[in-house]
Amino acid sequence: MDEKSKEEELRDIDVEKYAKDYSEEGLWTKIKDNVSSIGLKLIYKALQLFYVAQSPNCPMKVKAGIYAALGYLISPIDLIPDFTPIAGYADDATAIGIALVLAQVYITDEIKAQARGKIHDLFGMKALAKLDEGEGNKE
Repeated sequence: MDEKSKEEELRDIDVEKYAKDYSEEGLWTKIKDNVSSIGLKLIYKALQLFYVAQSPNCPMKVKAGIYAALGYLISPIDLIPDFTPIAGYADDATAIGIALVLAQVYITDEIKAQARGKIHDLFGMKALAKLDEGEGNKE
């Protein structure tokens, strides 16, 4: 499937349905149970979105996009099933990426620090060090 086809399919996603699928408990469960499949970097980006959505500075339209992307990550019903080897979370990463574009101006250093703190709380210092290695810097 080429990039244009993926974008067209993502535009056809029922955003409201996935926003309804979102729950904070569902997000934590999905992250904890699937860290090796999802990947630390994608989890870090999802956590940034989570904390942006909590911010009073974030407009409702951006929050709706964030909740839809996080709901899509949580949902077991995807364009590409999560259990599919290698490509299972590619559509989830695309949804998170689109939400990041919407939210980018609201991702402050404080938001990044909150996301890093949650990585530390959930997975420990080694995970944080691994994230730093992957990022090539310390945010």
